[in-house]
Amino acid sequence: MRNEAYAGKKGDYAVVARGVEKSYGNLKVLKGVDLRIEYGKVACILGPSGSGKSTFLRCMNHLERIEGGYLQVGGEMVGYREHRGKLHELRQHEIAAQRADVGMVFQSFNLFPHMTVLQNIIEAPMSVRRMRKGDAIDSAMALLDKVGLTSKASSYPRTLSGGQQQRVAIARACAMKPKLMLFDEPTSALDPELVGEVLNVMRDLADEGMTMVVVTHELGFAREVSDLVVFMDGGVVVEQGTPDQIFNNTQMARTKAFLGRVL
Repeated sequence: MRNEAYAGKKGDYAVVARGVEKSYGNLKVLKGVDLRIEYGKVACILGPSGSGKSTFLRCMNHLERIEGGYLQVGGEMVGYREHRGKLHELRQHEIAAQRADVGMVFQSFNLFPHMTVLQNIIEAPMSVRRMRKGDAIDSAMALLDKVGLTSKASSYPRTLSGGQQQRVAIARACAMKPKLMLFDEPTSALDPELVGEVLNVMRDLADEGMTMVVVTHELGFAREVSDLVVFMDGGVVVEQGTPDQIFNNTQMARTKAFLGRVL
């Protein structure tokens, strides 16, 4: 059952990208990305290594600065404001405030090793959201129950499996009650037998109506859970559509060639 508290106004867009560009030195990684993602939807981004998928995802919370085009998340321009026709980068505290509304789950978990699982989850809500400790603990324990890890609240990350660490990372991101969740190949660092437990948590979030953008190689997950499948290559969106359109009736030869190799 979808939770409308996650979804924003029906029909509104959580992400709007127009002609987004990004380079590293002479290497142009994003060459004009166009994409719109509605609130309450799950978008899975597929593509070969080096296609710009993760870079584009990192641009959504200003971990990477765009150098051309327009990128809006949650109705606000990411990292910039426009004044008299010119873009001005936001101050660090303003960027931090934007990031507070965008959860991100990385490949490598990024948990604080010196903190317990519970401490990892309550840190940001208390320091950024100014949540009372008791309320933060109650929320954290509810999230740990959701990801099946209440018994690990007092454990340290080093004692957990990779799948357990990633589930804690998801709970930590959800603790901030974000408007948008970004997943950067969240299962790529996991042993194959641990992938399913992480994908199941993500399925539950999708069922609740969380707006999600997922860079993934898990094509079964993309086919089953996503509302929108996006295929990127060469720094652009080559094709996008429903799972049925992309997996069963793709129109672009490049998409067809990619799927033919990985399916």
